[in-house]
Amino acid sequence: MGGGPGASSGARPPTKRGGRDLGAAVGVGLSLGAVVLVSLFTYKPAFLVVIALAVVVGLWELSSRLAERKLIRLPLPPLAVGGAATVVLGYLRGADGVWLAMALTVLAALLWRMSGPPEDYLRDVTAAVFAAFYVPFLASFVALMLAADDGVQRVLTFLILTVVSDTGAYAVGYRFGRAKLAPRISPGKTREGLVGAVLFAMAAGAVCAEFLIDDGAWWQGLVLGLGVAVSATLGDLGESMIKRDLGIKDMGRLLPGHGGIMDRLDSLLPTAPVVWLVLLAFVGAG
Repeated sequence: MGGGPGASSGARPPTKRGGRDLGAAVGVGLSLGAVVLVSLFTYKPAFLVVIALAVVVGLWELSSRLAERKLIRLPLPPLAVGGAATVVLGYLRGADGVWLAMALTVLAALLWRMSGPPEDYLRDVTAAVFAAFYVPFLASFVALMLAADDGVQRVLTFLILTVVSDTGAYAVGYRFGRAKLAPRISPGKTREGLVGAVLFAMAAGAVCAEFLIDDGAWWQGLVLGLGVAVSATLGDLGESMIKRDLGIKDMGRLLPGHGGIMDRLDSLLPTAPVVWLVLLAFVGAG
């Protein structure tokens, strides 16, 4: 009755898709979601800490990959400290705090790099300025949203719409995708998937604007959803371009089944300023 070693145990290897362990991916995704939602709904400063930690880890991943693949030496200590400060000052002092922290972060990075050899100084500090704007600056718009009176609802709307946009793109693209959107950058993305992202995000935007945002209206949510679908897609394509240039599949290995923190922030980072700006235009700073 035996069918070889282990045949009677009924054990099956973890289901995989695209080389990833789906069981681990789901578990990690649920855990991350729980941390985000619990901190967001429990205590605003706790969620602020989550943002700051994500920024620091994201900068570390970006710095590691640039050093490994391009020999670019980012001045990580001032970027990490300044990046966390940018998020905190955005919450405490608004846009003025963000710009002040960014200016000091860039200045500190320039000075820190001066302690190393002069070779490739311009290359390294240029990459440092890019990293400062790509990660902490964009993330600071989440802190700006959080600071509003209905900040929890604004951040929740931002998260929901980004996830719904990504889900709509995947679901429609998987079922109906034929025409490639940007085959040289991300072969899996299709124009049909983009349409799905737009439709899903606009529908979710209408619901969120009507029921979550103070003084919001459903038609404003349609505009918001359109903006999120476009920015989330461009953010995903942007990080895909970076990873192709570096010759890597993932920015890190911290999250089993997902890659790194930056692989989860790719669509969130560029979407944050879009959501903040649209809400500012329609309902004010809060």
